[in-house]
Amino acid sequence: MSQSVNQKIIKQHESSLIGNYGKLPVVLVRGKGAQLWDADGKEYMDCFAGFGGAILGHAHPALVEAITRQAHTLWQVGNQFYTEPQIRLAEHLKSKAFEGRAFFCHSGAEAAEAALKLARLAGGGRTKIISMLKGFHGRTMGALSATPGHAQAGFGPLVPGFVHVPFNDFAALQEAVDDETAAIIMEPIQGEGGINVPGESYLPRVRALCDQYNVALIFDEVWTGVGRTGKYFGHQHFGIKPDIMTLGKALGGGLPVGGILAKPELAVLLKPGTHGCTLGGNPICAAVSAAVFDTIEKENLLAHVGQVGTLLRQRLEQLAARCGIIRQIRGAGLFLGVELDTSDAMPVVLAALEQGLIINATQKNILRICPSLIVTSEQVHRAADILEKALEACLGTSRIATA
Repeated sequence: MSQSVNQKIIKQHESSLIGNYGKLPVVLVRGKGAQLWDADGKEYMDCFAGFGGAILGHAHPALVEAITRQAHTLWQVGNQFYTEPQIRLAEHLKSKAFEGRAFFCHSGAEAAEAALKLARLAGGGRTKIISMLKGFHGRTMGALSATPGHAQAGFGPLVPGFVHVPFNDFAALQEAVDDETAAIIMEPIQGEGGINVPGESYLPRVRALCDQYNVALIFDEVWTGVGRTGKYFGHQHFGIKPDIMTLGKALGGGLPVGGILAKPELAVLLKPGTHGCTLGGNPICAAVSAAVFDTIEKENLLAHVGQVGTLLRQRLEQLAARCGIIRQIRGAGLFLGVELDTSDAMPVVLAALEQGLIINATQKNILRICPSLIVTSEQVHRAADILEKALEACLGTSRIATA
């Protein structure tokens, strides 16, 4: 039997690249909006958006225009010079989050490194960093030290001074804070940990605790930033502001962009020579990132996320009411987790892929459904229908009641 185009390309990949990623058996070659096509011409509904990076979907005309215009204007000059796209992007962050100063890099992990270094500078000799169990901040050594769990296996000794407490457990956090504590780092809603949403009072109490002990509060908004939850940034659901915010994934609209926004009194501590990034804030990447915010405003996408996010959740809840394997649905906006009553959600992911739907599994038994902000109501219905078929394929129709 002859090999498909997908199979031929996968074979080439395996002989050329390091196998450090768990792969799905598909070669994606084209995308438009919330749709993708593989090398054999099969179409997929994209409900994971490249780990959230393709926040405006694929080949959005505004981003194509921004990258084309900037590529014909100024490519790369280095951060010893001022460039206008960086300023436009930073002003978006200031106006939509809080009065701060921005630093740009390539990824969320690098943003975490910058934030942790800044927090220790601000600590005046205090070095202890508190992070959350089931939190995720990246795989570089500092970010990894703040990311407890299996990701750390084999990489010790890690950076000293990190302590981990349960998420959404204020008493445990309060007990861990002491005179050596420089910062607390956490996601407003945990992503890799399973789309875990804190109680309504938890983050405001954390903010008050940090103020009491003069501890820097770092919110990792790599997953929850740039409109995914229905607000520009996840912390805005809780009516508070961090001292430092980290960003990545969606910030570049699919290009490799990360960054931090820090309150001015902290930002001033990063003087020349203390931190840097050769290609951080590259004019092309910064121009596209600024266009992401321009487009969210122009197309009123925050309101749209509220509408289609509510629809998606309703469809999932209807399925849960008829399907004995769904334990819980949680999240905000287009950042939803479906916890399954099974030890392994990957068969559902693979069945969905076979049916033409791209979703993800995390924490072994949780499906992550995170489409781009431009997903339509019709596409939400289509995705829910395909997910139901995938569950039927894995569980049998006897586990799913007739509507």
